[in-house]
Amino acid sequence: MNSARRALRNVAIIAHVDHGKTSLIDVLLRQSGSFRDNQRVAERAMDSNDLEKERGITILAKVTSIEWESDKTPPTRINIVDTPGHADFGGEVERILSMVDGAVVLVDAAEGPMPQTKFVVGKALKMGLRPIVAINKIDKPEERHEEVIDEVFELFDALGATDEQLDFPILYGSAKQGWMAVDPKDKPEDTSRGTAPLLDLIVEHVPEPKVEEGEFRMLATTISADNFLGRILTGRITSGVVKPNQSVKALSREGEIVEMGRVSKVLAFRGLEMTPVEEGRAGDIVALSGLQKATVADTIVATSVTEPIPAQPIDPPTLAMTFRVNDSPLAGKEGDKVQSRVIRNRLLREAEGNVALRVTDTDSGEAFVVAGRGELQLGILIETMRREGFEVGVSRPEVVMQKAEDGSLMEPIEEVTIDVDDEHSGSVIQKLSERKADLVEMKPSGAGRTRVVLHAPTRGLIGYQGELLSDTRGTGIMNRVFHEYVPHKGAIPTRHTGVLIANADGDAVAFAMFNLEDRGPMFIEPGTQVYRGMIVGEHTRGNDLEVNVIKGKQLTNMRASGKDDAVKLTPPIRMSLERALSYINDFELVEVTPKNIRLRKIHLDPNDRKRAERSSVSENAA
Repeated sequence: MNSARRALRNVAIIAHVDHGKTSLIDVLLRQSGSFRDNQRVAERAMDSNDLEKERGITILAKVTSIEWESDKTPPTRINIVDTPGHADFGGEVERILSMVDGAVVLVDAAEGPMPQTKFVVGKALKMGLRPIVAINKIDKPEERHEEVIDEVFELFDALGATDEQLDFPILYGSAKQGWMAVDPKDKPEDTSRGTAPLLDLIVEHVPEPKVEEGEFRMLATTISADNFLGRILTGRITSGVVKPNQSVKALSREGEIVEMGRVSKVLAFRGLEMTPVEEGRAGDIVALSGLQKATVADTIVATSVTEPIPAQPIDPPTLAMTFRVNDSPLAGKEGDKVQSRVIRNRLLREAEGNVALRVTDTDSGEAFVVAGRGELQLGILIETMRREGFEVGVSRPEVVMQKAEDGSLMEPIEEVTIDVDDEHSGSVIQKLSERKADLVEMKPSGAGRTRVVLHAPTRGLIGYQGELLSDTRGTGIMNRVFHEYVPHKGAIPTRHTGVLIANADGDAVAFAMFNLEDRGPMFIEPGTQVYRGMIVGEHTRGNDLEVNVIKGKQLTNMRASGKDDAVKLTPPIRMSLERALSYINDFELVEVTPKNIRLRKIHLDPNDRKRAERSSVSENAA
């Protein structure tokens, strides 16, 4: 590299959900001077997506850049990539790691390395990245940093780390308090530059970007849209230089030309902003606008180049659900995007930027099968779409099976780690054993809690999160990560109860609902608009039951309607999107609109329902 240029480092921050990764990046930005002292910046500035802020997780990988200089290090620009910690967004993680030369593995001083840490770290070690381990939240009263370091070493070793990767430097600190140090007791009195040891270590330990000779080449690793610039492709330049107005072409993984085009703008990351620059050089992470068809995993190259850069293989989707046009009697009353063409274009746009997602058309043209990594990823997509004004009917998630060479059916197994209070561990193991899970390990995790590790079929985990919280009084914490495909494990018991189905259209009446209370708990309140075939509650028995929730009290001159106000109803069961998706069975749908989440039967007419169920039974018997 040209010695006159500022030194450059590209590093990813890897951590489990809620271990303080995004908070640490906020501190690094502030202490490096990327924010002015009087600048107002939202807490957890890197989680800019509304759902990220609400759920406290990172969904989309993002790049930021800081300028760093100290007594120990020359002026250096550090590109930092904030990666998703949740395995459902692993499609982001795999691509991102190809852009960096080092990784900071952030681990909670009390919880230690967790399953999603294992997932991402495994990918990083396989790519030859040398890790820096930062033990965060050292100020917690239950911190146990010595044991955690041993656990990190064992994890790296189990994931096949080399001797060089196992000789990792360690820092301790608190991102919230704004410091990192070589010794856990060395908290500085002045924390205005308290993360200097970490930034110095990144400059010293992470190698400069590898640069190849030749013309311009860049692997597109993420895609985003801008109202003014159009499609923006981000990646690291492997070789050569790119400038605005330069002619380029996009090559697919197989080396075929996707499109010829011209770069309209070259954008570099400066703090939280993307700034236009005169040129992008090999080794730097930049964003390019101007191309219309190129997408993730394509290689953007100078017109004379014919060889693409090899793209990372992506783990296959494990879960699929069907998105249907909403055909309920209330369709189109709450959302403005209801047509199949609009829904299809939105799903294809999502799959374009998220390679872990796969969208397939069905024969009807009114439904689309969307396959992804897990319930969280698909739930986030549905929630995003409803906020954009979409109305859709969504089926129960189904596991994506694979065929073995001998023709037998293979299903995905996940490694499930559950931290739970000691007294609840027995019920957790029993429930998951019923769902065909095998116990792998059980050990104390401190403060009266037990850590249980099981291998469970993905099918058996659909809907288990809510059950876990009920069984453990809200104290159980579950983490899961894809493990392997194994031969199909046979039938797994699903919901034991039937449902209460509305038999007429109208508004629910308190008097009618009060008379149905002994039939089972309700999902709706008085005044809720219902329609024939809509699920309004849970039956106490195993069969479905049609009920009338709109029938009011017969009025006479002896009985006044005002007495209806005195009816006291049991509060209804509130159905969140995730809970609704896991609750429904194969003949039911979740109707998702910007204002409501309703449960319904696929066939609203009772005669159609009976015919569909009979034909399903005869198909299974055959």
